[in-house]
Amino acid sequence: MNEFKELTKAEEQIMQELWETEGGFVKDIIDRLPEPKPAYNTVSTIIRILETKGFVDHESFGKSHRYFPIISKEEYKKIITGKLLTNYFDNSATSMLSFFLEEKKLDVDELNQILQIINKNKD
Repeated sequence: MNEFKELTKAEEQIMQELWETEGGFVKDIIDRLPEPKPAYNTVSTIIRILETKGFVDHESFGKSHRYFPIISKEEYKKIITGKLLTNYFDNSATSMLSFFLEEKKLDVDELNQILQIINKNKD
């Protein structure tokens, strides 16, 4: 993927299912989506867009296609977090962590886990 293209909410929902199942046919993906289920053509179109963006590829079985992710959830997480850090927190992890602390998005257990990670990575 040469240039990162951010996912829309609908694209991300489809990718979550593809990451979870490691791929599938359009019908399989629709079956996993919450009600109200989107139309077959809608999901098919979103998957083709994901393919164009370089997130998904397919293998053919006659006229059917089985789609699978070619960008891992971990890769996407790194890209989207890096973009968030750069665009909204001046590339400062301290600023981002402070934001979550001030917004009370972290509880005491999460803070302790973060401290453990920091202590583990000191050396």
